[in-house]
Amino acid sequence: MRDDYILAARKVIDDPYILVNVVSRRVKQLRRGARSLVESLEKLSPEDIALREIIEGKISYELAVISKEESATPDRLSNRPGHERNPEPVRFATEAKPATAPTSAPAPAATT
Repeated sequence: MRDDYILAARKVIDDPYILVNVVSRRVKQLRRGARSLVESLEKLSPEDIALREIIEGKISYELAVISKEESATPDRLSNRPGHERNPEPVRFATEAKPATAPTSAPAPAATT
């Protein structure tokens, strides 16, 4: 990545963590075949293309607002698609089998 592109993109998105996330999402899109929103005479890497798109205002971002009801709790995470809640409670190995008294000798085999 070119340093001048990074510095210019930091003027648009001042939080470096958000900048990294925006660039990485756009790079994934570009690598999957999305068309560039900027033109360049030189061959640019997907990272540089994403930075140029941010600098030129071609892409933007929006922060999600999470309400108190939607805070990151196990219930919220289990309601996401692909993370359906298990109707049965989780049982640990010690709970799965009823306790039995240990036997000192095996039971005698039945004879016919």
